[in-house]
Amino acid sequence: MFRVRVNKIESIRDLDGNLGKRIELVEERQIPRFVVRPKTDEAKMVQDVLQAVQQQLPMFPAARTQFTIPKIILFLTEQEYERLGIDFDVNQIYEITLENQAIKFKKTA
Repeated sequence: MFRVRVNKIESIRDLDGNLGKRIELVEERQIPRFVVRPKTDEAKMVQDVLQAVQQQLPMFPAARTQFTIPKIILFLTEQEYERLGIDFDVNQIYEITLENQAIKFKKTA
């Protein structure tokens, strides 16, 4: 089992001109954070100030704790998408299970 996030949904046409969807799923993994402990009081103060600025100002993003890797891209006609029975939404997370020659999607909360 692994977790994927819906990264992108695009409208497409297949070779016969039928409308469909391109659904990009990326693997979602937690990256363990390592803590850098400053050796001097001045360095600790700088680190604390930078962390406070990152939390308050969105233009200075904090270090990401998630790492995304392209995992699955689905090309489905409208009919195939309806038969699949899943309403994909961007940023929705699914648990994927591969077993007995089948792919199972389970929506997470």
